[in-house]
Amino acid sequence: MWELIEAGGWLMWPILLCSVVASGIILERLWTLRTRRVAPPNLLGVAWGLVQEKRLNNRALKELHSNSPLGELFAVGLANARHGREVMKECLEETGARIVHDLERYLNALGTIAATAPLLGLLGTVLGMIEIFSSFMGTSGAANPAVLAGGIAKALITTAAGLIVAIPALFFHRYLQRRVDELVVGMEQEAIRLVEMVQGDREVNLDEGKA
Repeated sequence: MWELIEAGGWLMWPILLCSVVASGIILERLWTLRTRRVAPPNLLGVAWGLVQEKRLNNRALKELHSNSPLGELFAVGLANARHGREVMKECLEETGARIVHDLERYLNALGTIAATAPLLGLLGTVLGMIEIFSSFMGTSGAANPAVLAGGIAKALITTAAGLIVAIPALFFHRYLQRRVDELVVGMEQEAIRLVEMVQGDREVNLDEGKA
């Protein structure tokens, strides 16, 4: 491993740094974007139970708020339900926008790494090739094919390293972005059902949407 880093040159260090940062982001987001942490499946029933049993006090709202991002959304909506449907929806939209921003945290950085790592690898290869061919410019004899091939192989190490970092980073960036989209759609549906239940527009079955 150390020999490969030395052979690739100084550009291997930023590529290695990209690898470490990307790994940290991927692990953190996989843990953070779990369904049970973001949108527990039974939370709507809990929130509606608080309303029906008239236990919707400040303490209950705080507990709901700290439960999960979906719980935070419910707590804001229920706290403003007395102001009418439109105000409740506006508060839910404002809170939802901030929650989406939190769910997408670090994904832009992961996408940047996926785009930058192969470019760093290509730059390392180009610099390596320039160095190789420059070493033969001052010689009068023909270049040794074996030496030339060995130098090119070393120069290509950075390109390979950049691709090794970029491919999984790109895959997980797309996967995590899709995961966020699915969670957001689910929370939007739950929030709409909460508004309909609280404002009394129509009766909602709490079992809707369950597998």
